[in-house]
Amino acid sequence: MATALDSAPTGTTSANDPTNIIVETRNLGKIYRDFWGRKKVHALKSLDLEVRRGEIFGLLGPNGSGKSTTIKLMLGLLFPTSGRVFVFGKDATDVSKNERIGYLPEESYLYKFLNADETLDFYGRLFDMSAEERRERSAKLIKMVKLEHARRRQLKEYSKGMTRRIGLAQALINEPEFLVLDEPTTGLDPLGTRDMKDLILRLRDEGKTILLCSHQLADVQDVCDRVAILHQGELKELGRVDSLLKMQDVTQIHASGLSEEAKGRIKRIIEESGGELQRMDNPTTTMEDLFLDIVKESEQRPGRRGGRGEN
Repeated sequence: MATALDSAPTGTTSANDPTNIIVETRNLGKIYRDFWGRKKVHALKSLDLEVRRGEIFGLLGPNGSGKSTTIKLMLGLLFPTSGRVFVFGKDATDVSKNERIGYLPEESYLYKFLNADETLDFYGRLFDMSAEERRERSAKLIKMVKLEHARRRQLKEYSKGMTRRIGLAQALINEPEFLVLDEPTTGLDPLGTRDMKDLILRLRDEGKTILLCSHQLADVQDVCDRVAILHQGELKELGRVDSLLKMQDVTQIHASGLSEEAKGRIKRIIEESGGELQRMDNPTTTMEDLFLDIVKESEQRPGRRGGRGEN
């Protein structure tokens, strides 16, 4: 059962303000049919959700859950079987909205014989940008995605991670208000992934609204304000990340410098209060943070071996 939480993310206005809604779906459904018109796949069933201005909204679900169908319906690339979807208050089939949207698909379909400058110049022309504006915007974006060293190389020589970076720059060429990112960290190493997440947060802080679709749950947890979880075409959960992840029936206490005697007293107090001490040990970091710390430490002290995991 979906749970809608009304508290708006940091930096947004009231969730009840109609001007605060960038995307709204109402009873949205999509059925794919075969050549004879028979129902083949019920990809989306009665989807109701809102994406609010200035937030990072995560769209989660396993393969076949309806994520890609939802995105295509938002962009007007598909027509709904039932219900409606509105973007900026306009029906999603209204193509005039697209000039305010940036889209990074899961697979970037770019012209491999162009370099970074030529790629961004090409897409800038599609938005009728002046030559000077295209040059300034391209230079800014190439620096933002850290591709200055490869701006003159043809895209066919790019790694998958570099292709994702230039794909993001392409999605931002028109200074969109609403950014749709489908698996933005695909092909990126841990350092590139952290850079991408920092960039997504920076774009949110600059006022952009972002829809993020990803299988990397750590990415979603790190950057999203709210998430919707789909399964078999149905909305299963909706709410703020911090609220959804909070374990209401577990109380966590962090302390340092405790003696063994103090730990024993705490254990006795918990038991006397009718509780059960499940664990009292040192907290753990994440593998991502550990990897990044090791890389940073290695750069600062070349040749030094940590040994932090050895007995």
